[in-house]
Amino acid sequence: MNTTSFSQKVKQFLIIFLPIFTTQIALSAMSFFDTNMSGKFSPADLAGVAIGTSLWMPVQTGLSGILIGITPVVSHLLGSKRNDQIGYNVIQALYLGIAVSLVVIGAGALLLGPILNGMPLEPRVAQVAFYFLCALAFGIIPLFGYTVLRSFMDALGQTRTTMFITLVSLPVNIFLNYLLIFGRWGFPQLGGVGAGVATACTYWLIFLISLFFVHRVEPFAQYGIFRQWTRVSFSKWKELLQIGVPIGFATFFETSIFAAVTLMMSRFDTTTIAAHQAALNFASTLYMLPVSICMALTILVGYEAGAGRLRDARQYSLLGIGGAIGLSLLTAIVLIVFGEQIAGVYSNDREVIALTQHFLIYAIFFQISDAIATPTQGALRGYKDVNPALIITFIAYWIIGLPVGYLTATYTSLGAFGYWIGLIAGLAVGATALLWRLFLVQKQAALRKA
Repeated sequence: MNTTSFSQKVKQFLIIFLPIFTTQIALSAMSFFDTNMSGKFSPADLAGVAIGTSLWMPVQTGLSGILIGITPVVSHLLGSKRNDQIGYNVIQALYLGIAVSLVVIGAGALLLGPILNGMPLEPRVAQVAFYFLCALAFGIIPLFGYTVLRSFMDALGQTRTTMFITLVSLPVNIFLNYLLIFGRWGFPQLGGVGAGVATACTYWLIFLISLFFVHRVEPFAQYGIFRQWTRVSFSKWKELLQIGVPIGFATFFETSIFAAVTLMMSRFDTTTIAAHQAALNFASTLYMLPVSICMALTILVGYEAGAGRLRDARQYSLLGIGGAIGLSLLTAIVLIVFGEQIAGVYSNDREVIALTQHFLIYAIFFQISDAIATPTQGALRGYKDVNPALIITFIAYWIIGLPVGYLTATYTSLGAFGYWIGLIAGLAVGATALLWRLFLVQKQAALRKA
């Protein structure tokens, strides 16, 4: 993984980044097919799965972020040549993943019913959402286990392996959806609930395949992850949580702000809500680019920082953030030129298409801020600097972004577009503060080395 020239760094970056990007797209495609195929069964099943997914996704992304904390840990150990400690750290992260899973399942058992009962849902929609999430619960332990193993494999630079595992599982997920939602080939017709069963089965599949690779296939097998079992170490859990919890909460603050805006948009008419959802869905797909760059930078910067090669770590940071900004400008051109065609994918209604195009123009501005903020967080994680990012994201999104959006939407003529102004303001503040923090961390690291 050692590189000397800029061209070698570009090549190494692409080797890490492209499989991660493919994996992220494939994982998001699973949610898309769950929703899309449920919608083909009935509108109530579509709504039920959509409600269930919207409740589950912020929890999943936030808690997965906690377990992703193993990535910078392993990257630092690799960079500092302490390979003998990697297996122990991964096992402890797996134990932690099981503990987190059990807490989530317990919390779901206590809170899911009251939450759904408190929402103004039709009985059929509430029923589908409840049983969809109950079915999904059987896959929570393998999902978090896979998250740890994927983070370990990615930290070794073997992102093509996790890409392969995810790409194998995607058609399996679609096929299981077909069998269980529609009741084909003698399987029960479960509607939207079948999507939950299919997703849980898919989580078990990717976990078992990952276990096989880590235990039997090189270069993973050399670390002997499962050859020697150790007791639970709460001190190691504390160390992992000190890195993982800020990552998880920072991710949660960022993803949940969009869910909050969607809920607050409910006071507008159906056409406006539909256009907002269409534009936000497409923007979320584009967001996979900076998220993937973020994950790649965590691995590369973590490896170089662990090895004490601070100049190389700084170059990877500039490469990743600069590349993300370049891609965001390219997607901005796409949104301007093909806005009508993109909007047409989501609706045939002329009014919805026109409004969606308008929302997509606003999306350009927060795509550019995302291109700075998200990769910068990845670089900071590589340096194991995670607590300030947690504070910055909370203030930027919830103290600045949401209130500005609400005030602009409520007290100006911008209406629904005001919420997007708030998102842009919050993301811009967050991007600026995170970038300043990265420069500060790099300066401090250079002074310590000197």
